[in-house]
Amino acid sequence: MPVPTIAGNWKMNTTVHEATRLATGVRDGLRMSSGVEIVLCPPFIALQPVRDAVQGSPIKVGAQNMHFEDPGAYTGEVGPLMLQGLCEYVVLGHSERRQLFGETDDQINRKVKAAFSHGLQPILCVGETLEHREARRAGAVVAQQLRDALSGVNDITGLLVAYEPVWAIGTGQAATPEIAAEIMGGTVLASLTALFGQAADDVPLLYGGSVNPENVGSYLRLGAIHGALVGGASLDANQFLRIIQATAEAKL
Repeated sequence: MPVPTIAGNWKMNTTVHEATRLATGVRDGLRMSSGVEIVLCPPFIALQPVRDAVQGSPIKVGAQNMHFEDPGAYTGEVGPLMLQGLCEYVVLGHSERRQLFGETDDQINRKVKAAFSHGLQPILCVGETLEHREARRAGAVVAQQLRDALSGVNDITGLLVAYEPVWAIGTGQAATPEIAAEIMGGTVLASLTALFGQAADDVPLLYGGSVNPENVGSYLRLGAIHGALVGGASLDANQFLRIIQATAEAKL
């Protein structure tokens, strides 16, 4: 079974001081974490302080994005070589990157390949909009996103896939566990299996979209869901710790 994983995406929140305090709160409050991979994804400017804060704990660090090129004339970008030593994970293809910043499937594919080639574990985000779902195209959209993002990838060791229905991100309207399991245990796993065979069975599948301590258990009890990519609730140490606790209880 893939390793249960809880990742917190802090998005464009927290100053460096706030990020350090939040990471310290999660570290100090951590109790039952055996077998659960815990990842904190702060803004770029807080990667080093957060890494320092969690040093010696089981908590890992992830970046929220990265450019696909090595060093060069790309003003304002952060490349994979810059992330080496700062983090182990990187979130790629998040719907906010796709919708607000116009990231294309080709760019996401190049980022995924760059992450693998530089020893970073990609948390690849896929998910449909409300319009896709109402048109009964959710499965087809997610399958195409996976094929495009993983085109040319031969080894998916270290990959995580986060299913985040766009209509459920930050809205308080979480997808039902049944909807999440249908896409994750059906479309996502079937697509990965078609592309990579048995290696797909080792890929952790995370649900994201208005995850909180009250609803996370209903997702984690389903075999197709191995963890969560948490947004707003990860900005509160107590809520995030409760989500980790629920994961440990559901999956261990």
